[in-house]
Amino acid sequence: MIDAHAHLDACEPAAEELIARARAAGVENVLSVGTDLDSCRETISIAERCEEVFAILGVHPHEAGGADAGRLDELETLLASPRAVALGEIGLDYFRDRAPRPAQRELFAAQLELAARLGKPVVIHTREADADTPAALDGFTGTIVLHCFSSPALLPWALEHDCFISFAGNVTYPSAGDLRDAARLVPPQRLLVESDSPFLAPQPERGQPNEPAFVVHTLAALAELLAEPVAELAERTAANTRTAFCLP
Repeated sequence: MIDAHAHLDACEPAAEELIARARAAGVENVLSVGTDLDSCRETISIAERCEEVFAILGVHPHEAGGADAGRLDELETLLASPRAVALGEIGLDYFRDRAPRPAQRELFAAQLELAARLGKPVVIHTREADADTPAALDGFTGTIVLHCFSSPALLPWALEHDCFISFAGNVTYPSAGDLRDAARLVPPQRLLVESDSPFLAPQPERGQPNEPAFVVHTLAALAELLAEPVAELAERTAANTRTAFCLP
């Protein structure tokens, strides 16, 4: 089993302890995601210390109005690490609107250009931007991963464009019937599972900080939904994650 998206630099306790607990739960690898330049530096450091961890690096849309949006040369340097497997999470967030929307679109376009030049997959954060996100991705020919999928209206576009679709703990919430309906429609070879630690703990752990070990609950819920043995779904989603991010 692989946790396709976590923020180990934002978790407590230390990454090494979280990874040990994840391994005990059956999680072989964790893809840890940086969201600004300081976060990206710490994420690379964790990946270099922990062989189970690979890094995904990018400037989050919430940071589009800050200084890091203009320092993509530094991001490119960090992405040169052999531990960095993708650029993300990047995209558009019109739900919280923590940065001006034009600045978000400009940053998104610049990071897509960087990913295309480097030949890196992209991990997409999108909230309440169901029109502008596909428009921004038009013409991008690399691998696209839709992280913490929460926009069922985007599903037809995502399927048409062969996106990988990753589900987090919120798919287990009683109110998330629309996400479960979407999960049933994702092709088997395009489904990923993630914790999004320390956020969105799955229902059995809801109310406490999330961690990679808890991804087993999300996987179990998806297996029940899809009427598939847990072990088979664990193997398949892990294989999908290796394919999406070219992992060894």
